[in-house]
Amino acid sequence: MSNPRPNRHRRTRTKAAVLLAVPAALTGGLVATVAGIDSASAAVVPDPDHIVVVMMENHAYNQIIGSKDAPYINSLAKGGAVLKASYGITHPSQPNYFAIFSGSTQGITGDGCYQAGSMSAANLASELIAAKQTWGSYNESLPKEGSTTCKDGKYAQKHNPWFAFKNVPVESGHTFAQFPTRFTELPKVSFVVPNLCSDMHDCSVGTGDGWLKKNLDAYAAWAKSHNSLLVITYDEDNKHSGNQIPTVLYGQPVKAGSAPTTKYNHYDVLRTLEDLAGVGSHAGKAANASDITGVWN
Repeated sequence: MSNPRPNRHRRTRTKAAVLLAVPAALTGGLVATVAGIDSASAAVVPDPDHIVVVMMENHAYNQIIGSKDAPYINSLAKGGAVLKASYGITHPSQPNYFAIFSGSTQGITGDGCYQAGSMSAANLASELIAAKQTWGSYNESLPKEGSTTCKDGKYAQKHNPWFAFKNVPVESGHTFAQFPTRFTELPKVSFVVPNLCSDMHDCSVGTGDGWLKKNLDAYAAWAKSHNSLLVITYDEDNKHSGNQIPTVLYGQPVKAGSAPTTKYNHYDVLRTLEDLAGVGSHAGKAANASDITGVWN
C-alpha cells in the first residue's frame, strides 16, 4: 500500500472559478469572492485520495448518536466528526438516494421500481467520469455486477439510484463481495449500500452497527493514515424527528471530535463530495448548496 500523503487543501471550484484571497489580518480569515461567485458556498476542503460513502436507513440522529446500541458508529463520531444538524430531504427512502447522488429527487416521490437507464441528468458518477476520476458502487446482495433487477431477497433497487442513469456504466455497480481488500484499488469516490437488514431498515440498530464494524472498520483504520475519508449517513429519519439524521465523517482529513451545528442536507453532502473529488461541477441543487465546514484538519 502507498505511504500516507499529507493533506492537500484547495478552495472549492465555483461557477466563476475565481477566488480572491484577502489577507487574514484585514478580513479575519474570510475568503472574499469576485466576478459574481456564490460566496455562501465557498469553502476550503481537503483533497482525499479515496472517499467511501455508506448509506444507512430510517433512523433519527438521537436513535444513533449516543445510543448504546451503536457503539461502533459512536466510536467513529468520537474519533472523527459528527454533523449535529444533518437532514434528509423528504420521505420515503428513494427520493433521498437520488438527491444525494444527483442533486434532485428526479421527480420520484415513492419507492417503486424505476426504469433502468431512463435518466440523463448530471450526477456524481457522470461528473467523476467527465473529470477522468473513478467511481463505483458496492451493493450488498446485488445478484450480480450490473444487475438492474428491482428486488432480490434482501436487495432493493430503490437504494441504488445509479442504475437509473444512462450516463453511468451499469458495470460500475458492483456486488459488495467485490469491495477491494487492497484499499488503494478503490475508486476515487464509491458508495457502499448494505442490504435491507444490514442497513437497519429491517433489522436492529445493533445489527447494522455490527455490520459496519465487520465490513468497514479495516478501511476506516486505513483511511485514518492514508489521506482518505469514510462518510456514514442515513437516507431519512424515523418520521418523528423532523428528518434529522446521523452523518459521521472519519479519516485523516477529519478533525477528531468536531461537531458543527450548521444545518446541512443531502445536497450539501453531494456538493462536498464533488468538491472533495475536484470534479469542477455541481449537479442539480448541489450548485446552490454549501460545503461542509468545521470538520477538516
